[in-house]
Amino acid sequence: MGLIDEEKREVSGEKENNEGMGHGISRKNSESSISAHENDDEEDDDVKKIELGPMIALKEQLEKDKDDESLRRWKEQLLGTVDLNDVGETPDPVVKILNLAIRSPERDDIVLTIPEDGNPKGLWFTLKEGSKYTLIFTFRVTNNIVSGLRYHNTVWKTGVKVDSTKEMLGTFSPQAEPYIHEIPEETTPSGMFARGSYSARTKFVDDDNKCYLEINYTFDIRKNWH
Repeated sequence: MGLIDEEKREVSGEKENNEGMGHGISRKNSESSISAHENDDEEDDDVKKIELGPMIALKEQLEKDKDDESLRRWKEQLLGTVDLNDVGETPDPVVKILNLAIRSPERDDIVLTIPEDGNPKGLWFTLKEGSKYTLIFTFRVTNNIVSGLRYHNTVWKTGVKVDSTKEMLGTFSPQAEPYIHEIPEETTPSGMFARGSYSARTKFVDDDNKCYLEINYTFDIRKNWH
């Protein structure tokens, strides 16, 4: 989801902001620094793939050296409050995107529920041209720490790619309460050529390039919200 920044189409190159949010710890040798906005295609990720250390089940990490009081306190500081019911025996983290929301000062929030198959049918939402908006992601992490969770979004109009965005969400430890991440405010383009129908693909991946959600959908930009 993440829409078109009109200035991106008028100026060669894109503004890069290195940003990471969230808390928890990264596993050994993990690096989770990535540009918040890049103009590279998602397919380029294979070239940039980071070599990571071995993933260890979080329960094993918590039990390791459990008799060492100073180490135990250090782990608690890094991990925060971890619900043992959300910790698994297997090393793979589980990330579930609960919903996406579009917030604009001009109207009530648009809350978009993720379909079971990940692909909304028909027009998913409509945006007003020239309006300010913020994207909000709500997601839950269980079983293990997810390192370098990030959001990829690509938008096309009449088959031509008009926007490619990446946003670092951060590294998160498992917990019962969902996480909420809000990206910086943007403005939809305006004018005759901006209005119309768009297709988009949104993905949520981690440092291993493991994809937790991929959705393909369509949206409109019109003179008004409805």
